[in-house]
Amino acid sequence: MRILCAVGVGAVLVASAASPAGAVAPEADLAYHGRVSMADGSVAVRLTPQNHGPNAVPDATVGLRWSAPLADVQRLPGACARAGERVVVCRTGALVADGLGEEIGLTVRLRGVPSEVTLEIDTVWGGGAVDRNHANDRQRVLALDTGDSYAF
Repeated sequence: MRILCAVGVGAVLVASAASPAGAVAPEADLAYHGRVSMADGSVAVRLTPQNHGPNAVPDATVGLRWSAPLADVQRLPGACARAGERVVVCRTGALVADGLGEEIGLTVRLRGVPSEVTLEIDTVWGGGAVDRNHANDRQRVLALDTGDSYAF
């Protein structure tokens, strides 16, 4: 990449550092499967990250977005953090190619007691890998305030 900078009446060409020729990001196909249930304004989520390969991922981040706002105070597992009024992000840990990761489990409290909530699950960061198949890492599930478990 070259940047052309005008200096007075002359011009100066500045070469910038470029990535090595032919460098390609590794490819991995991340997916998330699990269950969600809701009762009395609390939503329990259990999900297992999966990497269909072809390359391993040293770590990734999955985002969980609720259609209803979360209560101000939450008790989240150490690998998870609040990232907004309706969003929690969690580290998956290392994901070997064609393997399952460790189950991620958390329970969040919603603001108020809605009768239903939609949960959207998506990869926020793929550990530097390119995921060309988003059909299996973007999930959306509706949970009713019944205590029933809904699979995704």
